[in-house]
Parts: sequence; C-alpha cells; structure tokens
Amino acid sequence: MHRSKVNRLVVLFHHKWSVPILAELHTASGTKFVALVKKLGMSRDSLRQTLDVLIREGWVKRNSGYGHPLRPEYVLSAAGARLGPWCTRVMSILIALGVEDFGLRKWSAPVALGLQSGLQRFSELTAFLPGSSARAIALTLKNLQTAGLVHRAVSEEYPPVTYYRLTRRGRRLATVIEDL
Repeated sequence: MHRSKVNRLVVLFHHKWSVPILAELHTASGTKFVALVKKLGMSRDSLRQTLDVLIREGWVKRNSGYGHPLRPEYVLSAAGARLGPWCTRVMSILIALGVEDFGLRKWSAPVALGLQSGLQRFSELTAFLPGSSARAIALTLKNLQTAGLVHRAVSEEYPPVTYYRLTRRGRRLATVIEDL
C-alpha cells in the first residue's frame, strides 16, 4: 500500500465535511456558500473552516468569475476535479449502507483501507496509519463494528489474539476507498 494514498486519505477525512463538499461541488459543477449550507445541513462556521482547508489543499478554489448571480462561488480545482467523482461514489455507498455518520469520521476510511489491504491485528493498523493513536483506532474499530462494517474475532489460542476483518458491507465501502 502506498504511503501517499494513506496520507491523502487521512488529510481528506480529517474534516468530516470534506468528502460531502467535494461530492456536491462535483455534482453541481460548483455552487454558492449558502447553497452548500442548505444542501449539506451544516453550520456556516464548519463550512468556512472546511472550505479553507480544501482551498489550502488545492482541491477547491473560489470562482474567479464570481459576481454574476448565476455563477457559482466555489468550484473544484484540477486536483479537486480528479477527486470529485470518487467523493461522489463514496457518498453514494455511505448513504446506501446507511453509515454516513460512521463513514465520514476521521479514521474510518483509512482503517477500512488497512483492513482491505489484509491487515488484521490492532498493532498492524496503528503502525499502518500515520499520526493515529491507539485510542483513535480502538474507537474507530468499535464504531465500524457497531455499523456492521467490521467483524471482530478473538482466537482460541493463549494468549488470545484479536483479529478484525471487513464484513461484506465493509468490503463494498473499502473497494471504493481503495480506488482513490
């Protein structure tokens, strides 16, 4: 697994609203600030902070032709245009599985990618994810298990070893995440 893909996922999912914003900008071919607030049901402050990050990362830009009432205020940059279709697919899968809340959390997608890559043990996942803490990975695994995306099994051997694997639903999500 390429470290750059994992780092990109961590940055992309660091803010809960990044993927939905990129998906909406892709679907609508750009939009206005107020339209994003209404469509996504988020606060103005959250949108402002997330847009600032997306602009800093080079995925979104202010429309240079903005000013006309029909022109969108924010559009995808060239890098964002490559991410837009992927974000739209991720959002479609999350909605279809009914796990938007869990799936958009910071470590959910990177953990799913790690499990899709064949990592099964907790220590493997924490080593795989840069900047993660044991607590963050433990909570993510618990949340993904609650959402029915991850199965947890404890071995019969001594000392017992805990293994994690994606469920069929989890593999649906991880397959799309892997396409990044």
